[in-house]
Amino acid sequence: MTEVLYPKADPRRIRRLARKLRAAVLVPAALLATGAAAQQQQTCDRACLEQFVIRYLDAVAADDPSKVPISRDVRFTENGQQLLIGDGLWNSMKAKGKYRLFVADPAAGQIGFFGTIQEDASDPDKFSGSLIALRLLVKNRQIVEIEQIVIRDRNDPIENSYGLVDNLPLHPKLTATVPLAERMSRADLVTQANKYFTGIQKNDGHGDYPFTPDCLRHENGHQATLAPTPAGETRPDPKVTSNYSNQWTCTEQFESGLMGFVSRIRDRRFVAVDEERGLVFSFAFFDHPAGETRHFKAADGRELVVGPVQPWTWELGEIFKIEKGKISKIDAFLHRSPYGMNSGWSTWAQGMSDVARDVTFEAPTGF
Repeated sequence: MTEVLYPKADPRRIRRLARKLRAAVLVPAALLATGAAAQQQQTCDRACLEQFVIRYLDAVAADDPSKVPISRDVRFTENGQQLLIGDGLWNSMKAKGKYRLFVADPAAGQIGFFGTIQEDASDPDKFSGSLIALRLLVKNRQIVEIEQIVIRDRNDPIENSYGLVDNLPLHPKLTATVPLAERMSRADLVTQANKYFTGIQKNDGHGDYPFTPDCLRHENGHQATLAPTPAGETRPDPKVTSNYSNQWTCTEQFESGLMGFVSRIRDRRFVAVDEERGLVFSFAFFDHPAGETRHFKAADGRELVVGPVQPWTWELGEIFKIEKGKISKIDAFLHRSPYGMNSGWSTWAQGMSDVARDVTFEAPTGF
């Protein structure tokens, strides 16, 4: 077996982690057997996939790859960068947080996860709270792909959100089972979820916006729709204001046309589809090129100049709950990344394209 090396200066640590990974990737003999029984043993249902996430995070927190089965051919990215097992978050994570949201796709062996984690801090008596958007691909009871975005505290109020998310109750819609007669196909779930991205890109207020009246969106735990109007204030009027409001419904925000400064939503990768719960997990990038793209018209024809004044990209994971063809709940974990960066799982052309891709059964092409 080829020895796995780690980007550490200490050769003793390199040897130690390599030994642990070798132990972790040994395939149990039972999985090498043939026949229906062995095939059944290799499958991984919802509970199995969720347990893989827990075991993976425990392994990262312990800096010990042997605590979870990892393929020797595993592919691992963190915040769009390809890394070796043992690097990145493995060096700093100390414990799991309280918030846990799973999107399981047993048919594809994929699972998406939103959660909170604790990392090292400058003060050894404290920790730094972070958010993680994670995807694992599990085959033959081994992790073969790891993709994660770690959102760490910054001065930006949207990104500085650990405490808010860690104490956020899990919305009941996100775990509710869709009645069998109302379940949609994988393709239809992806199609409806993608209308959210299409509706924001160069938003003009006249698109197909499939939202329920009570559609609720959270971004890094912050309520982004249907927020109460603060005492002493007046609910913003879409016909007068230049910025969309978190007090509006999802439909009002989109029909206002006030998000036209988002010029491109690209590398739209749908990585887990949970038909039983009507959930879709995706990764994407929101580009704000600045310059002339800040000049656009609202839905009522008003000329506006809105949006970031310098090129800006959000890297994000997004989860959609779809009921009877309508989006009713949206959760996003996002952080600012270098403008125009790639996910590490797509070709350059795919990464710059706004075409939706269901990659749940697709081999990655970005390496």
